[in-house]
Amino acid sequence: MITRRSAFAFLAVTAGGGTFLTAGLLRKMRPAVAAEPLITGAGICSIMPETTEGPFYFDPAQERSDITEGRPGVPLRVRLQVVDAACTPAPGARVDIWHCDAEGRYSGYPRQPGGVDTTGETFLRGTQFADGNGIATFTTIYPGWYPGRTPHIHFKAFPDNSSVLTGQMFFPDAVSRDIYENIPPYNDRALDGITWNARDGIARRAGDAALAEMARAGQRLDAALVVAVAG
Repeated sequence: MITRRSAFAFLAVTAGGGTFLTAGLLRKMRPAVAAEPLITGAGICSIMPETTEGPFYFDPAQERSDITEGRPGVPLRVRLQVVDAACTPAPGARVDIWHCDAEGRYSGYPRQPGGVDTTGETFLRGTQFADGNGIATFTTIYPGWYPGRTPHIHFKAFPDNSSVLTGQMFFPDAVSRDIYENIPPYNDRALDGITWNARDGIARRAGDAALAEMARAGQRLDAALVVAVAG
């Protein structure tokens, strides 16, 4: 099982350059499960700490579950479950997520890594409304990294029309390292300039409440997080 506190080496590269989960990981990782009523193993209802929005947010006005737009990377399903301080799910809550691609680039902004201008693009951004268990689900890729920050996914959770929580989802370092060292296009860059969780001030302040629970679902990875919003 991959938990908040441990992770296994888990990806291999095929001769054709594709990726698959290793047999050892498939035996050790628990299957993805549904909320009953909380996402199993994703944590308890400690109030999610507010974190910075960062410089790259905009609302692309796209309600969609698949936000990849063809960007290459390890397939990832993200599930964010919005609940209140009493662990009661918030059906219909709006959730926005956004993150960089495998090469550390955000859509919609100039001067991205490598001097790339992504103005007008909307990859890896989208909005979903939570189901009856308060869960918003997205299909995306595992995020890349850029200097000064540990790997993360940004989110905004709107439990109602009058409140919002801005946060970030983080990942076990061992999972990120295995992907970045072994899987193209992540491994096109050396890791000399990467920041891991313990050296990222935002991740340290957020603590374990913002660390995703990882699981496998066939050849895809799952990342789950309970987002408890103070009333």
